[in-house]
Amino acid sequence: MAAQTATAPAAVDAPAGTVILEGTSLVRRFGGLTAVDHVDLEVREGEILAVIGPNGSGKTTLTNLITGFYRPDRGRIVYRGQDITHLRPHAIARLGIARTFQNLALFSGMSVLDNILLGRHTHMRSGVWSTALYWWWGVHEETRHRRYAEEIIDLLQLEAVRHEHVEYLPIGLRRRVELARALAARPRLLILDEPMAGMNQEEKEYMARFILDARDELGTSVILIEHHMDVVMDISDRVVVLNYGVKIAEGLPQAIMGNEAVIRAYLGGAAP
Repeated sequence: MAAQTATAPAAVDAPAGTVILEGTSLVRRFGGLTAVDHVDLEVREGEILAVIGPNGSGKTTLTNLITGFYRPDRGRIVYRGQDITHLRPHAIARLGIARTFQNLALFSGMSVLDNILLGRHTHMRSGVWSTALYWWWGVHEETRHRRYAEEIIDLLQLEAVRHEHVEYLPIGLRRRVELARALAARPRLLILDEPMAGMNQEEKEYMARFILDARDELGTSVILIEHHMDVVMDISDRVVVLNYGVKIAEGLPQAIMGNEAVIRAYLGGAAP
């Protein structure tokens, strides 16, 4: 990638809210490539924050920094007052941050329900010995987790396929199952990495509605990594734009669409 000169981000004009996640001056390099270059990021309680940019702009790398899959070379990440910069992914998940992946990561040979139940693993407390000695404890815990999984199945309208093996489902339903598995962890912050990739228009509309339902009914804040600009415009509260690892704009969706730096990044030319 060629180096780019950082452009001052657009001024933010968005509803006030408690900041639950703050990334400060985040840098991540891979050899001579700077994938994330001094990026600041705030996520507020109950909002859907879209992170957009051309391919290779650093969106997924930023996601991996937040979730602990990568560690920043510089910078700091604070979630609900706790520094999570150097925590491992499982520790970050236990704090209430869940994610989906750009490439589907479901377990073939398992049903929709079983895949969703796997999302409850961070809440499971019964081990092999405690279950063997106190079987009623294990039964009670399994019932509780299954009840919550069924609530998520109802929320995402997966009742008709709950016992189907995921590998036989169309892409739109499989992506919905992955969203359900992430929601089964009951996250306070959900990171969705291109959740509508490969979907047709009808499937995209369903997924957009389910993301809004997760925010409104479960109180989940969302970071949405997405290429479909119609979806970004329809459901996001704020938008952050990356290009060559640099944050070039931030603000309300309508303002972002008319931002000259954003138009140049996507179209390679000046704004009309």
